[in-house]
Amino acid sequence: MKSHIQRLSAISNKRSRHIIGLMSGTSLDGLDVVLCTFRGVGLKTRVEVAHFETLAYDDVFKFEIRRVFAQKTIDFQHLTLLNVIIAERHAALVNQCLAKWKIDPSEVDLIASHGQTVFHAPRVLHGLVDRPNATLQLGDGDHIARRTGIITVSDFRQKHLAAGGAGAPLALYGDYYLFSKPGEARFLLNIGGIANYTYLPADGDPSMVFATDTGPGNTLLDAFAREYFDVPYDENARFAAAGRVDIALLEQLKSASFFGSPFPKTTGPEMFSPAWVKAAISQMATEAPTKLDILATLAQLTADTIAEAIQRAPTALHRPVVGKTRLYVSGGGAHNPLILKLLREKLPELPIAPMEKIGINGDAKEAILFAVLANETVAGSTTADLNLGGVPLIGMGKISFPG
Repeated sequence: MKSHIQRLSAISNKRSRHIIGLMSGTSLDGLDVVLCTFRGVGLKTRVEVAHFETLAYDDVFKFEIRRVFAQKTIDFQHLTLLNVIIAERHAALVNQCLAKWKIDPSEVDLIASHGQTVFHAPRVLHGLVDRPNATLQLGDGDHIARRTGIITVSDFRQKHLAAGGAGAPLALYGDYYLFSKPGEARFLLNIGGIANYTYLPADGDPSMVFATDTGPGNTLLDAFAREYFDVPYDENARFAAAGRVDIALLEQLKSASFFGSPFPKTTGPEMFSPAWVKAAISQMATEAPTKLDILATLAQLTADTIAEAIQRAPTALHRPVVGKTRLYVSGGGAHNPLILKLLREKLPELPIAPMEKIGINGDAKEAILFAVLANETVAGSTTADLNLGGVPLIGMGKISFPG
């Protein structure tokens, strides 16, 4: 047996595994790096977080990604180069964290790398009935493995597509394993660039577990904060809170067919772009809203569409949500006081709390969930008759060896 296969086999059979999870979302703000210790697999998975860092991207790096991000017309040479550039930057950031934490790479069993999404193309977005669901993440796993010396599991979304899914959201796998709680129905809401939630029933029935995107989270707010106020995001909703919601614009935006389409569903900045908002403004019969009013309206759009998607959960389940129910929030939007205030107004009967209330740093959650997927790929087992969100329970991720 080859030495690298022996190494992988040994990792698979260990009582515990040390896994680094990497996540860079559509907000393009930086790379989340989390080091976890895993024991068990499936519903017996237990995770402890040893270290967590968010390392910000510099403006030049963000600019280089935005040249291809959610763009239909691109420079293909630049795209090809970015696949290596992103991988090498992520590897360098991992090495930087390990040096800071005083951890030798030999002490880490796996890296779980989500990569950088540059284009998400489910059928619901591209509208080509004879074409498949598709998505593309950059940051090649071989380069990460080679630069860090650590076995890397990457490109998770392709197996989901191959098994009949839309490539997103994938949070439901880790959410189901880590956060199911008998007697409590849970909505686990992540407000990243795009907002999504996982529903976990109180009885633990896997056939009732589902995850869905709800629409824009921070992506539009961030884009207009950059364009109008030259800041990376609207910190503490300073600008949005100073504006007034333009009801006509809000209703125009909420008329998009995505919001009424069946669950589960997926979307991305390819649909919810600044151009989409500006087109809606141009169609208004009334005077165009001010910059502050646009941000206020976009915050209301995020809150409204999240709340309405949660209220529609019984339609997707074909049964009412029963038992004690809680909503736990993570992602950048969990730090937006205006969005949280609006959610509480829209969902007065549903207690809302941060993910920290159930033992996980909400900012680290997505990186942890991809580490869960790597743990399952290497040490878990699939169950042919079990599916989550209508997709068979499958191992996801491609394995890259350093040697």
